[in-house]
Amino acid sequence: MADTVLVVEDDPANALLVETILNRLGGFDVVCSDDGDEILELVATRPISAALMDVSLKDTRVRGAKVDGVELTRRIRALPGGVGLPVILLTAHAMKGDRERLLFASGANDYVAKPIADQRALVSLVRRHIESVQALEGSGDED
Repeated sequence: MADTVLVVEDDPANALLVETILNRLGGFDVVCSDDGDEILELVATRPISAALMDVSLKDTRVRGAKVDGVELTRRIRALPGGVGLPVILLTAHAMKGDRERLLFASGANDYVAKPIADQRALVSLVRRHIESVQALEGSGDED
């Protein structure tokens, strides 16, 4: 069974592009959403292997309150299923120093600037994060 990657993106064209890259080049199952309540429910109830999170979500809400990708990542981290979930931030507004600031503020694992220049590198990055978590989970089974 393929790993499932959650793509949180409010631009339908960008969501389709990322979904296509992950599905065709990576063989991942992909779930796309920009509904904050649905995203938190998915992380809490489904086996999600990684998440790609747009930083500047415009109309995403959790219980009626507007959230961006940084805040939504924080909320994912607060869920039992979200603690070890690899989250990779995506942003089109990359400025010097943003990487460190956004990773620290959100608790995300990694950061990719949009537009995505190297599709295979994105797939490799997602795969590395998933394999890293799987290796950690596998090493805990030997106790």
